Amino acid sequence: MTKTALITGATGGIGRAFTTELHRRGYQLIITGRSTEKLTELSQSVTGGAAQIVAADLGTQEGIDTLVDVIRSNPLDILVNNAGFGTHGSFAELDFHRELEQATVNMTALMATTHEALQSMTARRTGAILNIASVAGFQPLPYMATYGASKAFVDKFSLAVGAEARKSGVLVTSVNPGPVDTQFFEVVGSDAVNIGRAVPPEQIVASAMTAVDKRRSRVVAPRSFHAMEALTRVLPAPLMARATAVVSGR
Repeated sequence: MTKTALITGATGGIGRAFTTELHRRGYQLIITGRSTEKLTELSQSVTGGAAQIVAADLGTQEGIDTLVDVIRSNPLDILVNNAGFGTHGSFAELDFHRELEQATVNMTALMATTHEALQSMTARRTGAILNIASVAGFQPLPYMATYGASKAFVDKFSLAVGAEARKSGVLVTSVNPGPVDTQFFEVVGSDAVNIGRAVPPEQIVASAMTAVDKRRSRVVAPRSFHAMEALTRVLPAPLMARATAVVSGR
């Protein structure tokens, strides 16, 4: 029986790499993003036009509702919540409506799709949800306050919901990438927090799919960032915030 996977934020970076890998594994794909043109190109180039495309702006309630309806009509075997973006600057000086949009995409949309997917997955007692968090959520992140906080939410939310869903045979995995070779920092408008060597998105996807295969609830990739996470457990959060402000505010 053909299995179905849905990928949000599918047209670039990690989302595109997930699209390629899940197609290779034989999944029927539903790919989502804001641009019909980009989704069509992705479907043609990766799946030969076989993927179902859903254009939806997850920064709006209308876009979220559209995607929830798609999930309700198409029971999923894998959901990849990859859509998200960041901003950079002093919070008081940033466009507040853009910050709200960021919170909506990074958290509200992810909650809505996770909730809907879990309905059928738990009923069928099978399925996997991959929520893309970030090592940016390991500590307070001055000058990217909303982004860092949203990714901390994704990580803790995924672990909590995953513990609930495990008894039903459903896997929820928090995927925490370090810097990835994508256009993320172009969207952010700064590379001030681009710490460490950026890895190919395919490396993150490989780690995530290994987690699915081995039923792991959390991934930090590359593994070198485990040391960074350990450091945040030792140092006081206010100290980490002040130290990060020096680096990311330059």
